[in-house]
Amino acid sequence: MYLGLGSNQGSRIRNLLGALDELRRLAVGPLMCSCVYETRPVGYLAQPDFLNLVVGMQVLLRPRDLLAGVQAIETRFGRVRQIRFGPRTLDIDILLYDHEYVCFRDLQIPHPRMWERGFVLIPLAELIPERRGLGGRTLREMAESAASEGGVCCVGRIREAAACIP
Repeated sequence: MYLGLGSNQGSRIRNLLGALDELRRLAVGPLMCSCVYETRPVGYLAQPDFLNLVVGMQVLLRPRDLLAGVQAIETRFGRVRQIRFGPRTLDIDILLYDHEYVCFRDLQIPHPRMWERGFVLIPLAELIPERRGLGGRTLREMAESAASEGGVCCVGRIREAAACIP
């Protein structure tokens, strides 16, 4: 199961680190983390750049229970839903849940917009490069295409980035 994490409000790196600590409580086994990427906002542009990463983990929760769990984490970090695609202290999206397809009003897996977003494809391809997505292309291929469009800059591993906090 793979989650996309993002933050562009407050101490972005601290928000991501705190979210990882919370996610460890939901996980069975260790977390796999991509590098951290700084990215421009999508949709609503009048906001600061994001820090994003992707996390792979095993859970015993079903998708709807997982959604409730990650939304509770977002709330603990002060997430307020005022502007669609607007600024946020923490955003956690369920990207993939094994090879399942889920479609509810409030939850779609695979995440419906992940295939067009470099800030998701590039870190996800670090973790599962040979997984196939839309049109049978590998995530590696999709990430290479997204990287050529720019706007996604690697800032290092999460612990390295955290070490730079004053």
